[in-house]
Amino acid sequence: MKESIKMIAVLTLICGMFSVTLASLKETTESRIEEQVLTYVQGPAISKVLTGYDNSPVKDRMKFTIPGSSRKITVFPALQNGRLRGLAIETFAKGYGGDVGVMVGFNVGRESLSGIGITTMKETPGVGAKVARHGFTSQFKEHSYSVELSAKGGSIDGISGATISSTATVEAVKQAIEIFKKIKPQIKAAWQLES
Repeated sequence: MKESIKMIAVLTLICGMFSVTLASLKETTESRIEEQVLTYVQGPAISKVLTGYDNSPVKDRMKFTIPGSSRKITVFPALQNGRLRGLAIETFAKGYGGDVGVMVGFNVGRESLSGIGITTMKETPGVGAKVARHGFTSQFKEHSYSVELSAKGGSIDGISGATISSTATVEAVKQAIEIFKKIKPQIKAAWQLES
């Protein structure tokens, strides 16, 4: 009996030490991981969807709380001469192989999309991965907020054989549009809009 208690105490101590080590490792590497994602994933997507700015959207990013929830969303602003010209928001939707991450750019003054860029995906190479190609993503450039696949009555042509991936991309764009509409008053309070 004493041996069992001794073994349980030793295992508890070892588990506690590893928990503390893992927690401190996560805390130590968290900012470095975020920096890598901003530099190599989100940054290139932002430069695809935003143009004509004289600031650094990554450095000037702000987090806003989505009304009606406790969820926060990061907004990447495109400023020109101190005025908000556009912005980008990253959203995710369930694809065939996992979440499809989409950076959605907005033209603030024109109330239209400036484009989209795929940030993350685990879709089937050669088929589902085609949603990241220019032929599909270019359909969103200067598009109105009314986004839907042509199979559902909209104007966005899906990728043949990649229905789930196409649908996931469009759903992520629709989410970004809804989030943008909800946080627009906060955005107007944070930045001076381009006239």
